[in-house]
Amino acid sequence: MPEVIQQLPENVSNQIAAGEVVQRPSSAVKELMENAIDAGAKRIEVRVVDAGRTLIQVMDNGSGMVHADAKRCFQRHATSKISVAEDLYSIVSKGFRGEALASIASIAHVELKTRHASEEHGVHLQLEGGKAAKPLPCVLEMGTQIAVRHLFFNVPARRNFLKSDAVEMRHVIDEFHRLALAHEEVHFSLHHNDSELFNLKASSRRKRVVGVFGSKYDERLVPVEESTDVVGVEGFVGKPEFARRTRGEQFLFVNQRFIKHPLLHRTIMDAYEGLLPRDQYPLYVLFLTIDPARLDVNIHPTKTEIKFDEERHVLSLLLPAIRRGLGKYAVAPSLDFEQETGLNILPLDPSRNVPEPAVSVNADYNPFRTPAQSNAAPSVSGNRSSNALRPGRGQMDAWKKLYGDALTSDPISVYDDNASVELVQSEVGEGVTPLLSEQAVDQKRSVFQFQQRYVATSTRSGVLLIDQHRAHQRVLYELLVSQLENATSSIPVQRLLFPEVVELNTSDRHFVLESREWLERMGLLIEPHENGVQITGMPAEGESTPARLIEAVLEDDGNDLPGISRAERVAAQMAQSMAIRSGKGLKEEEMTDLLDRLFGCSTPDRDPFGRRVIVNFDANDIEQRFQ
Repeated sequence: MPEVIQQLPENVSNQIAAGEVVQRPSSAVKELMENAIDAGAKRIEVRVVDAGRTLIQVMDNGSGMVHADAKRCFQRHATSKISVAEDLYSIVSKGFRGEALASIASIAHVELKTRHASEEHGVHLQLEGGKAAKPLPCVLEMGTQIAVRHLFFNVPARRNFLKSDAVEMRHVIDEFHRLALAHEEVHFSLHHNDSELFNLKASSRRKRVVGVFGSKYDERLVPVEESTDVVGVEGFVGKPEFARRTRGEQFLFVNQRFIKHPLLHRTIMDAYEGLLPRDQYPLYVLFLTIDPARLDVNIHPTKTEIKFDEERHVLSLLLPAIRRGLGKYAVAPSLDFEQETGLNILPLDPSRNVPEPAVSVNADYNPFRTPAQSNAAPSVSGNRSSNALRPGRGQMDAWKKLYGDALTSDPISVYDDNASVELVQSEVGEGVTPLLSEQAVDQKRSVFQFQQRYVATSTRSGVLLIDQHRAHQRVLYELLVSQLENATSSIPVQRLLFPEVVELNTSDRHFVLESREWLERMGLLIEPHENGVQITGMPAEGESTPARLIEAVLEDDGNDLPGISRAERVAAQMAQSMAIRSGKGLKEEEMTDLLDRLFGCSTPDRDPFGRRVIVNFDANDIEQRFQ
């Protein structure tokens, strides 16, 4: 039998590891910034071009590396953080696996310049696809400069899966936020295509949070601080009134390492119970300090997952700490047990003359008096006659006319069990689209609203019940998508008399402005503003606000769905925000127009998110109800 097992070449194994460690440009930014922090840098500058596709450059003033370490750092599992297995239980550095630089070098063109304080000159090293050229001396201040060009140049399949520059840059900014928030003692800066996005000088933790998100966030922060022998919690949570429908402002750190922990997130949300609706998420930047021996950070290549030895103790401290912080700053309702239980009644001014209450009664008022009688002079007699409570002749005539019309009108038709009813049978598969095309809803159909949520109408073989909110979503979605596909068409736009400013942090502002071109084709007119974006126009149809439309744009998570572009996903979110709400009363002509437009859609039986819009009750179903 021939031998089939072979040792993989080093460059192939590094590319496999890169698939886990370096998933997109932001992953490379994260690894390079973490190396700079571990090197003790007090100033870190990050530059990216084309959201990291063309260039990622990180420069720091850390300790640097000697010549031998500079050549060895690109070898797989080469690290200065651990030497024995026991070191895994006392890790305080960001990186320790020794896979990041080897993985990045195997899929990009890398240029390294570094100098240690013990050497007179630095070393300049270039690598292409993991293959290193001869190192050269260079003049450099103490620290390290590393540039990554043409990421995934030899892995075209991975490069093709990258999203648009707006989405990729948003991921880069997210990684920058996480490290900048965790290390307020470091001066960070970020440039994209020669444009400065952040310049965060070393400051206090509160100032760093405000520097990352904007000056308006200073009033939104509620301090949280609590500690025990096992764990300490400090940081900030947001006031409930500033919560958002989109995620992205939730940061949880353990020993200055950003982590994702669903159970801890759920506990934080439980602290807001009764203060927030389910579809809103508050801001929080919380730091947990725990003995490294009580943690296991070596469970995921990206080091964003963690395990606690005493998880229940952490949860039991986190929940009351947040509630206490919210209550202390009068954000959450609380009881004041020192308040006097008596009524706070001010004493009466002795010099004030209090008149006796008087009651004014119009003894001649008669609700049944006709207008002619009302114009007559009122009776001077204070006595009420026995006919005062009887309706006047004019009212009696009006009542007789009303009931007379009802008695002389056509009687209401009732169902006759003996009458022969012709049923139209239809073969319907999934959905109701074939039913609609076959039964051809009558143009003179009667419509009515049920519970101000559903619109009911009849067909030749039954009754249709339509969800008005989802139906309008489908109509608006196809209208918005048609604007994306047809550049010559135009959607009705309502110009705002007073442009509205929507405050956004730097990440969200950059993300929205990068999408401005195709957002304007869908009727959302946007201009840059120093505090966010300025809305000058919005689609004329729908019931939304500029702030809600921007939230709909930001709800896109960047995850591709088969056959659906990001613009189409945003169109679905915008349609959901603009659609008429359940609970709104509709006039008959409004219901008729909605149904006409719905039946003209390509997929009337489903909303943009795949939920059912129409429920059909055919004559057989209705007849069985009466048996």
